[in-house]
Amino acid sequence: MIEIKNTSKTYGTGENATAALKDVSLTVSDGVFIVLLGASGSGKSTLLHIASGLERPDSGSVNVDGTDIAALPDKELTAFRKEKVGFIFQQYFLLPNLNVDKNVKMGADLAGNGGYREIIEAVGLGDKLHKFPSQLSGGEQQRVSIARALAKNPKVLFLDEPTGALDEETGRQVLDYIGNLQKARGFSMVMVTHNANIAEIADTVVKMNSGKIVEMAGNEQRKTAYEIGW
Repeated sequence: MIEIKNTSKTYGTGENATAALKDVSLTVSDGVFIVLLGASGSGKSTLLHIASGLERPDSGSVNVDGTDIAALPDKELTAFRKEKVGFIFQQYFLLPNLNVDKNVKMGADLAGNGGYREIIEAVGLGDKLHKFPSQLSGGEQQRVSIARALAKNPKVLFLDEPTGALDEETGRQVLDYIGNLQKARGFSMVMVTHNANIAEIADTVVKMNSGKIVEMAGNEQRKTAYEIGW
């Protein structure tokens, strides 16, 4: 469980200061799928980064299973990110000198996951194991980054606009696979999006505006990626 309590974050100083989060609290229970929904600049990505340990809040706490990760030394915080969480971003962050198989294996090695090629097959890249990122389309590169994150067998998976660079068909395929895997394995998932349709596939929708949570609502029934608008 992640308990975010009274967190604030400001970027810049003086006249250039921007309050990205303003006294935000949020609980991410084990096994839930939460979507952070809002326009650009609403604070949703900052909240995601703080919840995952990518950034520290200026004030407040981020308790993960009883440990305030915001107070951990840098070395321990890095170990937490390495061992407990997976990340999927709109940018791919692939290593250009490694092929598909080796890029995904990097994530798998962190968890001792010898069956990672099943994940590569599931995201539709089984025939491209030996291709390098420069030989792949943007959608294919995003699927590699998704497979790498899932190969870690994370306790919590954080996603920041993961389908932003994908066409509709590929986006639905990827979201469907991620959603099914989350249900089957029971890990928690927090996804940032500005697309209200995508929010319908989550358990809980957290709407943000101007650095604050303005509404929280549960979906009575999660839709599949093939049931939502695009």
